[in-house]
Parts: sequence; structure tokens; C-alpha cells
Amino acid sequence: MTTSKAATGIVGLDDILSGGLSRSHVFLLEGEPGTGKTTVALQFLLAGAAAGERCLYITLSETERELRDGARSHGWELDEQISVFELTPPEDLLNAEHQQSLLYSSDLELGEATRQIFDIVEQVKPSRVVIDSLSEIRLLAQSSLRYRRQILAIKHYFSRYDATVILLDDLTTELLDKTVHSVAHGVIRLEELTPNYGAERRRLRVVKYRGQRYRGGYHDFNILEDGVHVFPRLVAAEHRSAYQSNQLSSGIEELDALLGGGVDSGSSTLILGPAGTGKSLVSLVFAAAAVMRGERVGLFIFDEEIGLLFERMRKVGLDLAALQETGNLLIEQVDAAELSPGEFSHRVRRSVDELQIRTVVIDSVNGYRAAMPEENALVLHIHELLLYLNRQGASTFITVAQHGLVGDMQSPVDITYLADTVILLRYFEALGKVRRAISIIKKRTGSHESTIREYRISRNGLRIGMPLEAFQGVLRGVPQYLGENNPLLQDEEV
Repeated sequence: MTTSKAATGIVGLDDILSGGLSRSHVFLLEGEPGTGKTTVALQFLLAGAAAGERCLYITLSETERELRDGARSHGWELDEQISVFELTPPEDLLNAEHQQSLLYSSDLELGEATRQIFDIVEQVKPSRVVIDSLSEIRLLAQSSLRYRRQILAIKHYFSRYDATVILLDDLTTELLDKTVHSVAHGVIRLEELTPNYGAERRRLRVVKYRGQRYRGGYHDFNILEDGVHVFPRLVAAEHRSAYQSNQLSSGIEELDALLGGGVDSGSSTLILGPAGTGKSLVSLVFAAAAVMRGERVGLFIFDEEIGLLFERMRKVGLDLAALQETGNLLIEQVDAAELSPGEFSHRVRRSVDELQIRTVVIDSVNGYRAAMPEENALVLHIHELLLYLNRQGASTFITVAQHGLVGDMQSPVDITYLADTVILLRYFEALGKVRRAISIIKKRTGSHESTIREYRISRNGLRIGMPLEAFQGVLRGVPQYLGENNPLLQDEEV
């Protein structure tokens, strides 16, 4: 029994297409060579074969052997449910007699190619068909008029058999020719982008889909050993869930006091500061407290090798290895040069949906930005991701390294307006030493201290002092002391 839609066999693509391709229609899958058209087409046929449907792959540009070898590279064997027909011009058309005929050889070849396609369809009677590729038919047609008539003939012929057809176009001939766009029921375009550094990036877009809702815009995808993986663009408005809001403690009394009791579940916290101020440590303090409460935590580390992070945190009294052994701490090393933003959002979403992670740490946005050459797109990605995590009841901590050490400092991208809470870390000079200060700039979900406190990082972890009420100019880096009793911490820093 068949359904109203033919699933492509690619979960993310079916999600974008609202279930798959409408049956008994012709679709165009276009993209330059190397974008993954053949792989998508093979997965489409394999999904049909798994459902007990007869499938047919008609190849005009590849040999059957090359096609089967390509399938085996992904671990697939094309069984008896999938017929492969290699369409080649008959030998007599290549004879000298035909070359000097009053008829154009292209006329004979085009008619013969069409006849062979119709003959094999009559024999196999498939439910799913792939024709690879239209560039060969376009070359044989020679004119736009003949090419359009040929595509229309193919479309009307397959409609009699209730077959779902995918036409592949490698765009190697006329790039501006939109003939098939107007004829096809739907058009999917695959693209490959080559950044100045790092692996190539692939993305797809549904250009057209008659009478159907689909997820618009660009969606990242990868080609792996087991086939194509598509990562639908995250739309936070589509994901809503009910959760009970709680105030979460950091485990440090002074830090909780600064935050008005802690951070709320389902909120995002941005930790800002120059290099070396302890942004990662502050975020991991909240992560460790969540693990100790028995909650599941996900760390996504962009900027630091995991082994070095473990060693550095161990020296300040935070044993990440022990927390990981509890099974409640998931740590992923993210390589911004190899991972697309869409795939990163998919990983975070999967950790929340499937692993029930309720605290997410992203360290840092600077590394995330390296994966996104367009800053405006980065802000939109982070906006959707934070909104999605908030609606799932997850607490999110993200860090941003600012340029400079003291005084006026700049962020590589301004996302302070996206976060619910902003924690600001600063260096300042006092009594001949470089010291650190922490303050809460913003908290949407409740009240917080407006004070500035000094903090130190030692082998015993993070220690926060009393409010620096007698100082002015701490955030500028060179404060002026106006009081009588010195409130600064006196412990030696490690």
C-alpha cells in the first residue's frame, strides 16, 4: 500500500518537504557536479525498494558499473527491486553513413533515446524513476523548443503509470535555462560552497513545490559514508513545550547573591569578558552544579582541546572527568572549520530532544562565529537556537571573548540583547596587582545586585568577595578607592 507522498529516505529532507515528494509527479533535482544529486537519487530509490516498490534508475551520463560502485561506497547494494538501465546511443548511429545523412544525427539520437526510455519503463513498470541527467537530453535537443517538448512528453508519459520521477540536472550546459522549472511539480537545488579555509559546505533549497507547504530557505547538509544527512533550518516558533520554571543555584553563595538567587531554567546567560578572566570557569561552575543536582548537561567546546580543558579545570578544583563518569555530562569538541552552523544547531537540538539535556554550555561564540562568515546570519542562528532552548526549558550559558584587556572593549558580535542574563567579567588594577571583577549587567527574569564584586581563581576554585562599594572606575580598569577599610581579597592567586 502506498501513501500520498514518496519518502526520500533522508529524514531531514522529508521534514523540509513535509513528508516527501507528491506521488505521480515529476521533480527536478539540480546542482553542479559533486553536490550530491546521485546520492540523493539513490536514497530515494532505496527508500522505495524498502517499501516494496519497483524502482528504475536510467543513466545517460554514467555507466551501470560506475553507478553500482558509487552505491557500494556508501554500503548500498542495488537489489532486484531497483533496475539500472544504461542508455547509450546505438552503434549504427555512430557509423559514417549516418554522419553524412541529410538528417541531423541529433534528431535520430533524441528519438532513439526517448524510445529506449519508454521501452524500459514498459518492461519494468516502476513506481519510482530517476533520469540522470537532463544535460544529455538538452544537448541532443539542441533548441529550447525541442527540449521543452521532450520534457513535456516525458512528463505526460510517466503520468500514465503513476510514477514519481526525479530528473537530475548537473547545470553543465545553459545555466539560465529554466525550461524544466516551469514543467516540474517541484524543484530542489543543491549547492556547494568553498570557504577560504576549511571543508566545503553544502546546502539545499526547495525552489518550488506546487500545492504543498515546505520549509523555505537554505538548509545545510553533509555527504557521509552512510549517505546524505540534511539539517533543516531551526525555526524556534515550531517547537513549544510546557516546563516548570525553577531558580538554579551555581553552588557559590556570593555568585547566587549577585544573580538575585541564581539563574532561571529556560533562560539564557551570556558571559562577557577579555581573555583569561575565567569565562569558561564561570559557565562550568553552573554546569557542575547542575550535574550535582542529577541533571544532564551538554558542553559544546569550540576554542579548546578537551584534554587541556580537563587539565586546566582540574587545577582549579573542578574534576570534569569525574562529572563525565556520572553519565550526566556530555562533552563535544566542535571544529568550526569542519562543521556547518546548521549541523551544530542540529546537534544541540538532538541533545536536548533525545538525551534530555537541560543545561547547555557553548564556549564560545567566537568559535561559532568562525563557522559563519556572515555576522548577520550568526545573530539569526543564535537567536533561533536560544529561543528554541528557552522553550524547551533548558538553561543556556554562552561565552564571548572581548577584544582588549582594560578600558573600552569591543565584542566580535553584539548578542547582549538576545540573552536573558549578562554577566560581565573585567580586569582592574589595584594596590599594584591585576585583579578581576564580576558584575551583572542585565537579568530579564528578576532582580539582581547592581554591585561589582572582586573574584579570584585558585586551586580551590572560584572565590567571590564582598561588593566593592568604596571603589569607583573598576569597569574602566583603573579604580579610585574612596573608603577606609580595604574590601579586596587577600588570598594569593594560583
